[in-house]
Amino acid sequence: MTRIAAVHGALPPHRHTQREVTDMVAATCLPPGADRRLLDRLHGNAGVRTRHTVLPLESYRDLDGFGAANDVFIRSATDLGGQAVRGALRAAGLRPTDVDLLMFTSVTGIAAPSVDARLVARLGLRSDVKRLPVFGLGCVAGAAGVARIHDYLLGRPDDVAVLLSVELCSLTFQRQDVTPANLVATALFGDGAAAVVALGGRRATAGPEIVATRSRMYPETEHVMGWSVGSTGFSVVLDPAVPDVVRRYLADDVREFLDEHGLKPKDIAHWVCHPGGPKVLETVTEVLGLPDGALDVTWRSLADVGNLSSASVLHVLRDTIEHRRPEPGTPGLLLAMGPGFCCELVLLRW
Repeated sequence: MTRIAAVHGALPPHRHTQREVTDMVAATCLPPGADRRLLDRLHGNAGVRTRHTVLPLESYRDLDGFGAANDVFIRSATDLGGQAVRGALRAAGLRPTDVDLLMFTSVTGIAAPSVDARLVARLGLRSDVKRLPVFGLGCVAGAAGVARIHDYLLGRPDDVAVLLSVELCSLTFQRQDVTPANLVATALFGDGAAAVVALGGRRATAGPEIVATRSRMYPETEHVMGWSVGSTGFSVVLDPAVPDVVRRYLADDVREFLDEHGLKPKDIAHWVCHPGGPKVLETVTEVLGLPDGALDVTWRSLADVGNLSSASVLHVLRDTIEHRRPEPGTPGLLLAMGPGFCCELVLLRW
């Protein structure tokens, strides 16, 4: 079976309190003299204490359109992504030349050559390394990426695969946009990256084992999450019905998936859940009947760094491995949801 040899997170240098970000959003999104009570309420209820941004807060007002924001994305995603991959390889005791596949995912900027291509020479990867850039999965991509590199390693059990996620969500905040969706996005999302090193079954010796995966698309839900792309860049689509979709579908999917492996939700020792936001986390806890504290690592990640889109669940995975120290042999479930609307489940054995 595939094993996760290391997970490493990287955050940009500018760290701010939630109040500081709220004040920046008020200055860039609201008209002069506008009532900011809705903004303050949304930011105050987001469950976020601090966040990191790739630029100093005062620089966001000067970003002139999508092109300027995307130039920052390319430069900064390459730098931050390089930090994440180097850290993960170092933690796994591997060299850059050991990497056979580099999968890169982001939904907050675009580049051709893609960010993974720009990292090959910078990191010293082999010239024959396989690359797989993925765009559009959004928040689900951290879990889906783990699942897809597992699929690859099942067929190549001697290989090393790296998943890299870089999300610079602050570059997508829309100036002069007072829609609830944009204000909620500015309340929740932060910037960050994470890299996962996974080893094929004939090479792996230690680390959490990937037992099985499950992908699920939900009917007639394309409208609930995603981007509306225009001249100013990526405008968030975030329907208030997201918790209702989770309530309708998630419990059955999780129970059916676990049942195939002789497990029930109560058997899962560690839940590695994407921090989609307070309402989503409360719904996940409710529909799965989770005990108090089951999502503590996720809640703490949301508070400390915000929602990092696809990188968030990988930060939760790292924190679970490093701070919760799961008992060997116990089962865990990694899960995330995102545009589509869809869900990705990864069954782990520690």
